Formats: sequence, structure tokens, C-alpha cells
Amino acid sequence: MNTQLKALELAREGEWHGAHDLVEAQDDPLSCLIHGYLHREEGDLGNAGYWYRRAGETLPDNTLDEEWQRLRQRAVG
Repeated sequence: MNTQLKALELAREGEWHGAHDLVEAQDDPLSCLIHGYLHREEGDLGNAGYWYRRAGETLPDNTLDEEWQRLRQRAVG
């Protein structure tokens, strides 16, 4: 299982810190999006926006579940 997919699975299981630890040192676009998603889940929209912008995207207006699904699709290819 790749790092991004593992981070998403941990997030789904409520292991926010474990998921965050996996992506915080990564700088590829998908890891940045997952990092942003995690901060969005946390309620820190300013930090979430930063990570989405770093990945070249804007903060989405979908639900957290929809965003998790979108990111998971990208992680599995």
C-alpha cells in the first residue's frame, strides 16, 4: 500500500495524527491534497487552503466524504 493510500485509510479510521505524520514530510501534489484534506477535516480551513494551493488546486466545496473518495481514487490510480 502506498503512503497516500495508507494515510487516507488511517484518516478513515480516525487516526488523524498517524495520517498527518505520513503526508507532512511529502511534497508531491497528492500528498499535499491529502494534507489539506486532513486540515479541512480538523476544521483548520486556512491551513487546508494552503495545502490545496500548494498542490495547484483550490479548497473544494464538496463534503469531506466526497473529497476522501476523490483522493482515494487518485491514490489507487
